[in-house]
Amino acid sequence: MKKKLLSVVMAVSMGAVLLSGCGEAITEPSGDAATSAATEAAAAATEAAAATSEAAEGTTEAPAAGGAVADAALKIAIVSSPSGVDDGSFNENNYNGILSFIEEAPNSTVTPVKEETGDVAACIQTVSDIVADYDVIVASGFQFAGIGDIAEENPDVDFILVDSNPTYADGTEKDTPFDNIYAMTFKEQESGFAAGIAAALATKTNKVAVVNGVAYPSNVNYQYGFESGVMYANKNYGTAAECVELDSYAGTDVTNANVGGNYIGSFSDEATGKTVGQNLIKEGVDVMFVAAGASGNGVFTAAKEAGNVYVIGCDVDQYDDGQNGDSNIILTSGLKIMDRNVKLQLENVANGTFKGENALLGADTDSTGYVSEEGRCQLTADQISKIDEAFEKVKDGSVVPASNFGVTPEDFEASLN
Repeated sequence: MKKKLLSVVMAVSMGAVLLSGCGEAITEPSGDAATSAATEAAAAATEAAAATSEAAEGTTEAPAAGGAVADAALKIAIVSSPSGVDDGSFNENNYNGILSFIEEAPNSTVTPVKEETGDVAACIQTVSDIVADYDVIVASGFQFAGIGDIAEENPDVDFILVDSNPTYADGTEKDTPFDNIYAMTFKEQESGFAAGIAAALATKTNKVAVVNGVAYPSNVNYQYGFESGVMYANKNYGTAAECVELDSYAGTDVTNANVGGNYIGSFSDEATGKTVGQNLIKEGVDVMFVAAGASGNGVFTAAKEAGNVYVIGCDVDQYDDGQNGDSNIILTSGLKIMDRNVKLQLENVANGTFKGENALLGADTDSTGYVSEEGRCQLTADQISKIDEAFEKVKDGSVVPASNFGVTPEDFEASLN
């Protein structure tokens, strides 16, 4: 029996350019020609992946690889849209997880495949076109949710789906997990919560903002979590920060609900991203949490040109992207630990222990967090102490930040009174 999943149906009807991550978009190689190059690059990229992952202190390490992993010869594809695996953020983090696995399983290969348009139907067709050629397909993003029919028709192929639970192509959901799809979604609101506290503690103007791409669930989670963090800091740490919203850029989520915030309307529109950033800066905002894909590059540019504005990165450590002459605009970054979870599932495939699951990952498994490493953020020791104190309450469940389809920001604020 199937049941209708409204959020996916709405996403399909929107047919927009989709991307779940936060970073710049650069075209990467696609097709079989990329396989050997990707494998040769594994060592260097793995080092970068490790540096990113180590920024999340305490993240649980995947079990050490042994015989079956070392001997594995998996043909892996990673499909992304519309940004590629060198986007500096979401897709690249997933790709780095694959490269880390290949470092331990050198007989395995990976092929990056990019769907150029971002159209939902085109994304599913891209997976269908390549499924016969691979042992494992990693599908990066909400736009690949409808791979259920493909998975059932190809039981010998394992799928790792990031940022969505799977559905059938018509948007209906299976009552139980698909046997060969491990789907990972994240509690982005937790990382957003840490970002909100950081912004409230660091602002000089008492005006902060979150800038998003499109109001898909992961982005709304970041927004609501950020707003919750600001509220928490105001209540518990004596801050007086205000979340600034531009009415003309309010977001509409997949249920057609107005979620407010500052939504660029695309993950690949740097020009509009810069305009939104400039307008927020004109309103006095001096700390912006940016979860907007390649559109976020425009916000970064606006902050760099202003010269007195901090940006908080998302999904991965974006400190290097914040370099601005001899200074840096990155205050910290909210983290979503995808690479280690992708690598772990590939190890499960190699070990024969892979199984279908719809997994919601959060602070309790060290899959969300923020960057506090010295030299990779500009938070003070006191600010880090306060964020850590609050985040421990998120981890043990005593504080539950607002999220899309969960606790509303209004309910969260009321809980603090």
